[in-house]
Amino acid sequence: MIDTHTAAATAAQPRPFYRHLYVQVLVAIVAGIALGHYWPDIGSSMKPLGDGFIKLVKMIIAPVIFLTVVTGIAGMSDLKKVGRVAGKAMIYFLTFSTLALAVGMIVGNVVQPGHGLHIDPASLDSNAVSGYVAKAHDSTITGFLMNIIPTTVLSPMVNGDILQVLFVAVLFGISLALVGERGKPVVDFLQAVTLPVFRLVSILMKVAPIGAFGAMSFTIGKYGIKSVANLAMLVGTFYLTSLLFVLIVLGLVARYNGFSIVKLIRYIREELLLVLGTSSSEAALPTLMQKMERAGCAKSVVGLVVPTGYSFNLDGTNIYMTMAALFIAQACDIHLSFGDQILLLLVAMLSSKGAAGVTGAGFITLAATLAVVPSVPVAGMALILGVDRFMSECRALTNLVGNATAAIVVARWEGELDKDQLRKAMAGEAVAPAAPGTPELTQSAA
Repeated sequence: MIDTHTAAATAAQPRPFYRHLYVQVLVAIVAGIALGHYWPDIGSSMKPLGDGFIKLVKMIIAPVIFLTVVTGIAGMSDLKKVGRVAGKAMIYFLTFSTLALAVGMIVGNVVQPGHGLHIDPASLDSNAVSGYVAKAHDSTITGFLMNIIPTTVLSPMVNGDILQVLFVAVLFGISLALVGERGKPVVDFLQAVTLPVFRLVSILMKVAPIGAFGAMSFTIGKYGIKSVANLAMLVGTFYLTSLLFVLIVLGLVARYNGFSIVKLIRYIREELLLVLGTSSSEAALPTLMQKMERAGCAKSVVGLVVPTGYSFNLDGTNIYMTMAALFIAQACDIHLSFGDQILLLLVAMLSSKGAAGVTGAGFITLAATLAVVPSVPVAGMALILGVDRFMSECRALTNLVGNATAAIVVARWEGELDKDQLRKAMAGEAVAPAAPGTPELTQSAA
């Protein structure tokens, strides 16, 4: 017979530090940097490890979003909440996305990272960015909105488009809620399916260090740390601006809504390190949704806010867009009037809404913005192509913190936030599972 006291004591013992996911990912990132720096050829060949891990995570994103949203909405007694939550989320996204664009523009004007380079636009290699420009021309607002509607009900689960999955899940969740008790067997089935799906997420996260190692080895091996030095002013200014935006702007929002942005960052540190290693915020989407539920946010709010935020709440991408545009203009000695900068801001507000939280999306969105603003040459993007990979990591990190903050804020606005559970989560205390039957995460917040 097992001694229950001994079993309880064993369960209460903290895990060794090396078994925490964030420690493993951090070690993998350091090892990847070392390999890419000292043996660049070998480092560049590690790319399949990073790409393979991201594909593994993207494989499970569609089921996670579908199950979370459908079961969350189906459990709502008042369907008006769905529209209310979506409306509040969009107001939040629009406000802070615009603020991020303005912050990037203000800092770009004050610091002027491109001043003194005196680059002749005619000497730039436009072929280097032609692929991004072509993709940007294909990205229209109308096309983006029409693409939200899938070809069939099942095609989003195959293609993995986040907004299409969300669109189908919302409609299906509303349909289940409208049929009432007759839909309960379907809801029970979907809740039962949630258990193995989230267990699969836990299994996939065990190979996260391998993915982070491969992605970082490739980045350093191909581009080299020295490539950052040439544009250190721009990279440094962008990182510092993003950090200040998170600590000051989002910090004030967090304080007003009753939590600490620093404690939130500590709570999602595993996801942040994963994003740092892979340069893709999608890699952290499934576990971020779980953690937001464990932090006291209602499942229905998390299911609507977090996936939508991956396309509409990209604070880091927005800071990057206006700052990079100003850098190109300053480097080419092009004076932008106040009217030109306002036009740039307005165009960026629209083009940024179609970006997804994946590597390279910020660069494509920047191309779309510059294509509409004739004052800044699109070919000037060749100036920052070499360091864009390094800045994409900061964009993804800022976007992730912004979406985590949005989930808590919208949940509080809607009265769907368990403040006691939030306090425990932010303090690193054990919290109840996010939903009945949902397994514990392998990357504990403790």
